[in-house]
Amino acid sequence: MKRLLVYFIRGLLITVPAVVTAWLVWQIFVSLDRLLGISTPGVGFVLTLALITVVGFLGSNLVTRGLLAAVENTIEKLPLVRIVYNATKDLIGAFVGEKKRFDKPVIVTMSADGAVRALGFITQDSLAILESADTVVVYLPFSYSIAGWTCVVPSSRVQRLDTSSSDFMAFVVSGGVVDFPKLK
Repeated sequence: MKRLLVYFIRGLLITVPAVVTAWLVWQIFVSLDRLLGISTPGVGFVLTLALITVVGFLGSNLVTRGLLAAVENTIEKLPLVRIVYNATKDLIGAFVGEKKRFDKPVIVTMSADGAVRALGFITQDSLAILESADTVVVYLPFSYSIAGWTCVVPSSRVQRLDTSSSDFMAFVVSGGVVDFPKLK
């Protein structure tokens, strides 16, 4: 009987993540198809990827950069829209693009005796503008969430880690469930 329970639990660990992932991907496909009024599953997803790629191409073109700048200037004049647009743009830019922000994984000593530590990413190397040149800004992501805590920390309490940022983020966001990434 105990062996059957072990098999059942192992089956759950294999089946549930696969089913949830497949369902989520299917929902994205169906939602995009429905939004675009397309009856063939997946075509909306392919069209969306193509559209994003074309926009990226046009954004790299000198002729259309002026048009994009004009659109962004218009967005900057709209109070609520500006906040949502800039927050989304900054969040996406923090993970991909030329100005990645989550590329410096660290361990931060939180308590005086060093017993309590937190895992995060340096987002600013100095706050000299606030006359705090000996501090860094660290983002501490919450587990199983896109939220986190931003704090200003003395540089002496920060230990930089030479490891893959994406593996480190996966470790932190999973609550430490996945293996700690290998240090280089």
